Amino acid sequence: MTPPQPLAQPPAAEPLPLAPAPGAAPLPRMIAAQAGLEGKTLLRNGEQLLLVLIIPVLLLTAFSLGSFVSIGANTRQYRIDFLVPGIVALAIMSTAFTSQAIATGFERRYGVLKRLGGTPLSRVGLIAAKTVTVIGVELLQAVIIVAVGFALGWRPDATVAGVASAVLLAAVGTAAFSGLALLMAGTLRAEATLAAANLVYLVLLGVGGVLFPLTKFPAGARGPLKLLPSGALSDGLHHVLQNGGGLPAADLAVLAIWAVAAIALAARTFRWE
Repeated sequence: MTPPQPLAQPPAAEPLPLAPAPGAAPLPRMIAAQAGLEGKTLLRNGEQLLLVLIIPVLLLTAFSLGSFVSIGANTRQYRIDFLVPGIVALAIMSTAFTSQAIATGFERRYGVLKRLGGTPLSRVGLIAAKTVTVIGVELLQAVIIVAVGFALGWRPDATVAGVASAVLLAAVGTAAFSGLALLMAGTLRAEATLAAANLVYLVLLGVGGVLFPLTKFPAGARGPLKLLPSGALSDGLHHVLQNGGGLPAADLAVLAIWAVAAIALAARTFRWE
């Protein structure tokens, strides 16, 4: 009788990797996560939603359908053709400047920026996330404003090159207004930022060529008004979308100068606490 054979032993299981493996996520993933949070916060804030979406659409509809003031030929077609580029400029200003300045100012006051400074997200990553959020909101604004404009009868006089010029103007204008927003939010108290941002918004709404053509102002004031970022942006957008012109180099240069100066000053003076 043969002795019983020993049972085969199962192979030894490899030990599980229980040691912690700390490390930050890749920068693009952190930027995307922070941008998503910034966007959700903005869209959940009724005041910010009113500022960046509802007010531009209401102004476009009201001034297109009603002749409250004369803005040129004063026909409905002329009003809508003039107003859509101006409202696009207003949307960029409201998102990149007013909304961002107010939100960043209060984030700084409540210590949100200080806490983010203790995370792996760098300052460059935070600024990039805010930029991505602004661009995303502006794209949403553009889609809504253009759709409402077409529904009201807007007929843009622009070639493919003109549309590309409008995108370039919008991008440089966004950089200029974002730099101004961070400059204001990083140097003033939150309450002062709130008051100043809203005041500047209302002033530029009246004198920035958004609702009223710059030709309505005295001849001596038109040149200085075109040197404002709002005046340069609205004038450039009217030039390419309403009049079918080419790239307005002067308006683009004004916006570029504002962008470089504002961003440089913001980088030197911004206080995170």
